[in-house]
Amino acid sequence: MAQRLLLRRFLTSIISGKPSQSRWAPVASRALQTPQYSPGYLTVAPSQARSIYTTRVCSTTFNIQDGPDFQDRVVNSETPVVVDFHAQWCGPCKILGPRLEKVVAKQHGKVVMAKVDIDDHTDLALEYEVSAVPTVLAMKNGDVVDKFVGIKDEDQLEAFLKKLIG
Repeated sequence: MAQRLLLRRFLTSIISGKPSQSRWAPVASRALQTPQYSPGYLTVAPSQARSIYTTRVCSTTFNIQDGPDFQDRVVNSETPVVVDFHAQWCGPCKILGPRLEKVVAKQHGKVVMAKVDIDDHTDLALEYEVSAVPTVLAMKNGDVVDKFVGIKDEDQLEAFLKKLIG
């Protein structure tokens, strides 16, 4: 978890062009330097600047980190949110997840998708009465407006989203 957070901060600083203010900035900048070979030993020396090319990805799907994150990104969202309660060990979840992400991406930002791992966020699963996985909630203005449990095909998922979007 800490490694993901560090990587996210580091990549954000690279993309934004602002130097990272974290204590890991010197370590990260050394890690990007090219090793220079000298007879008998290896040293790290600054090399010529390298270009890093990135593409901006429309982030329509995100993982919930904790309760306040859920409150901020789902309950307080102005955009309708599909919440996928799943588990790593759940076979149907592994089928439904990518299928749901694909259908949400087709909506071009009219709806976003939050993924909640029930093993990591038991409190949220209990609060929203998740008794089986996968469970998918449709939320609008902080309220649950629709729900289904189990796996669905793409046509059923598209109908579910159209009902949510309105």
